[in-house]
Amino acid sequence: MFKRLPFWFVALLVPADFFSFAAGGMIAWISRFHPFVQSLKPVIFKLSFVEYVPLVLSVAALNTFVVALLGLYRVRQEMTTFTTGIRLVVASAVTFSAITSVIFFRQELFESRYLVVVGWLCATALLLIERGFMNIVIGRFAAMSGFGFARFLLIGQDHVSERISAILKDEAALGISVAKKIPFPDVAEVRRLLEENGIDEILLTDPNVSKEAVTEIVELANEHHVRFSFVPNLFQMLTVNAVGAMMGDVPVVELRRTPLEGWGRILKRTLDIVGSVFAFVFLAPVFVIIAIVIKLDSSGSVLYWSTRVGPNGNFKMVKFRTMKMEYCTGEDAPNPQEAERIENELIAVRNSRRGPVPKVLNDPRRTRVGRFLERTSLDELPQFWNALTGSMSIVGPRPHVPKEVARYEKSHRRVFTLKSGITGLAQISGRSDLDFDDEVRLDLHYIENWSLLLDIIIILKTPFVIVLRRHKS
Repeated sequence: MFKRLPFWFVALLVPADFFSFAAGGMIAWISRFHPFVQSLKPVIFKLSFVEYVPLVLSVAALNTFVVALLGLYRVRQEMTTFTTGIRLVVASAVTFSAITSVIFFRQELFESRYLVVVGWLCATALLLIERGFMNIVIGRFAAMSGFGFARFLLIGQDHVSERISAILKDEAALGISVAKKIPFPDVAEVRRLLEENGIDEILLTDPNVSKEAVTEIVELANEHHVRFSFVPNLFQMLTVNAVGAMMGDVPVVELRRTPLEGWGRILKRTLDIVGSVFAFVFLAPVFVIIAIVIKLDSSGSVLYWSTRVGPNGNFKMVKFRTMKMEYCTGEDAPNPQEAERIENELIAVRNSRRGPVPKVLNDPRRTRVGRFLERTSLDELPQFWNALTGSMSIVGPRPHVPKEVARYEKSHRRVFTLKSGITGLAQISGRSDLDFDDEVRLDLHYIENWSLLLDIIIILKTPFVIVLRRHKS
């Protein structure tokens, strides 16, 4: 989801972030001289407040620079409020790392670890509060006055169009308003609206409009000096990572499958190994408790192994068992043929999802514990074994079942560019509520725009999404 922030608002963010971070450092100094803190540890450092202020301002300037590098001062921002918060925390952590590195090599700068740690925590907290307040301000102010909003002309009438309209209506902080919405790309109507309504951008939300109509609308946008955006279909997504090069004197365009190449692949694999080891160490008690509860609730094995499809062919994915043993499918199940027949019958009657990947509503095959595990995604914790051994990744597209893959279109198979993930962009953006095409579109967006920071953001966001989904259910 992208924001179209007015320039005046972005300009205000720079000094607001700077002074919020600096204020955190000042609070640390003031609190250090509080009688309670001094009773715990008397002040022994010789750094005066006059000497301290320039240092705090320098650190605040460094943090503002890091925030800028993370893209938080762009007019057009492709991130949610939560993602913005995560990036602010990352920027603050980078700044803290820089401070501690300097202190390590020049110990005379500070004799008080309290100022460093408490200053960092206070600065981070104030930064998040300030950004939250600024988002509320722009949302309320723009909603009341319309000033600063980018006025969009939406063209389309399919479910994607309706979804975008609802998002823009509910999310005032995105800085976008729908000035007009028309169902079809009528060139004469678009021209009239551009001349009369002060449109800032045209957004074509129907990905299946003819090339001729799109070309005419783009020409109109260029003629009236307004931006043109569109929701791509699966085929248009193929050109996102196009890279130009010269072969002798002949220009060549290479369609890269993903930015995840070379060192990026090494970094991602390192994250999988380190993250999986930490998960097994810190979540060991949770694993034991879940295994005991599954055993007490129903007879059968604790773990369930399922065949899935990945970039290198089929592999065995492990989960905590959520169904009664007699309903489990797969090679290791006691009666896979009968379980498969029952599954097909349920899909025919209770399928709540369009596309080749079905979703059985209120699945009666699940155990009592299984329903809880499935709702909270705790059944997926054993997949850290797959991430550790290399058949899966912590972040990636959703794992795919062979019989579902058999019904995929050729364009859908691009999701196998990367390893399947325990979590991913599609998983945190709607889970099983998404239509299949929407899920594939999100997976392809992840594949085309992979970065280590994006992986970290998805990992940090996952538990919040699970808790919120559990609360709503």
